[in-house]
Amino acid sequence: MTNEGTTAVGNMVWKLLGTGSAILAGIVANKVITVVWKKAGKDTEIDPTNPDTSLGEAIAYAALAGIAVGLARTMTTRQAAAIYQRSAGHLPKPMREDLEEELELNS
Repeated sequence: MTNEGTTAVGNMVWKLLGTGSAILAGIVANKVITVVWKKAGKDTEIDPTNPDTSLGEAIAYAALAGIAVGLARTMTTRQAAAIYQRSAGHLPKPMREDLEEELELNS
């Protein structure tokens, strides 16, 4: 394992970028879900955990929410990693460690 670019500041920057992107992804996903749900003619105040909400509507909402949050988190984390890589010259330490582990498993 290489220690290239591993500093306390670099780790802190990645944690801020990673956490910030996850928070941003959640905010964006919630806004997208609300807009899409409203355009589908549904009540924007849905509570999928409420037994009075139909099972089909609860499942549809949960699926939409899962896709939106997953997509938003993936895209923002990828962008944050790209920004980090451009500025530091390498991927963040957790990503490098994951790649190294994968290479070890595949060799």
